Amino acid sequence: MTSSASSFENGSPSAATTRLSVDLGALADNWRKMRDLSGSARCGAAVKANGYGTGADRVAPRLAREGCRDFFVADANEGAALRPLLPDARIYVLNGVFEGSFAQTLAHDLIPIINSPEQAGFWCANADGRAYALHVDTGMNRMGLTPEQAAAHSQSSAPPPCLVMSHFACADDPGHPLNARQIKLFDSIRSCFPGIEASLANSGGIFLGAAVHHDLTRPGIALYGGEPVSDMPNRMRTVVTAQSRVLVIRSAKTGESVSYGAAYNCTRDSRIAVCGVGYADGFHRSASGAGVPLRSAVPQGAYGAINGVRVPVVGKITMDLTMFDVTDLPEDAVNTGDWIELLGPTINVEEAARAAGTISYELLTSLGRRHARSYVA
Repeated sequence: MTSSASSFENGSPSAATTRLSVDLGALADNWRKMRDLSGSARCGAAVKANGYGTGADRVAPRLAREGCRDFFVADANEGAALRPLLPDARIYVLNGVFEGSFAQTLAHDLIPIINSPEQAGFWCANADGRAYALHVDTGMNRMGLTPEQAAAHSQSSAPPPCLVMSHFACADDPGHPLNARQIKLFDSIRSCFPGIEASLANSGGIFLGAAVHHDLTRPGIALYGGEPVSDMPNRMRTVVTAQSRVLVIRSAKTGESVSYGAAYNCTRDSRIAVCGVGYADGFHRSASGAGVPLRSAVPQGAYGAINGVRVPVVGKITMDLTMFDVTDLPEDAVNTGDWIELLGPTINVEEAARAAGTISYELLTSLGRRHARSYVA
């Protein structure tokens, strides 16, 4: 889990009941893979939401050492925190700019991604020609100017953007018909901005081929080991490993219940490993072994693993504690003080997320503050 190249944060590792390891070498390998797949386009990196929960102050400098020069954050606070660590990088703010964030955006040389005519008018009237990017909505109906608004902006007296971008809604599903519609619409919008760099491809979009790579790609979840394309073998290395300490091992008799609500009843005499992790740590209650609405993908709930052997969660996951059935393991295979894997080399982040009825993005970004974090260089 650790090495001489590791460092710990968030308290003493010896006192922790959960620990989290972030493999910066695997992160770098994943970025290089996405860079190579991006062909002639520059490869940026989405480091919003604290680097998808992994620690933006650690992952962004590591990616910069690999040659990444374009970083995407959600708001000006995230960008300001990274600027001292990335003095020469282009830091784009996805949520754009408004009056309250204007001074900070200027002070830290951030590039707002303009998402509406109102943002465009405010920035162009007040920023004295400073760089901005223009987001055009091509079918997601979330952020961005409409194609008509973007065309009107291109004909106005406003300074031109440094980048025109859009965002795929279904890139993780290569056969989805919306992908082709978005590509066609984005290509038509680009003609309004001749000579301006363009960006469309996120992690899944990079796998759609050179036609959508344009000048800059923006991988996110793939960098952190997530699955960029559904129903395709995941080529990304595992970056995050989370484990929890076994606090006690209990004996429960047939018919006895486990955890709140007595939703789980033992069908045999059982050994239950109680571990110091719960939904306060991002181990979602929806991954419980009983007592929550059924998940269509994984109705039985989540698993942990001990030395590569899976052990099921039993009963409801609580705020600080989770119970695992270790009955099928030899008695000497698990002891108080041992560690149970929650996600990592045995249980990848996608599998752990599906067991909780969610996606890897949410699982990673909801990791709590109590994990003793180590960064393996």
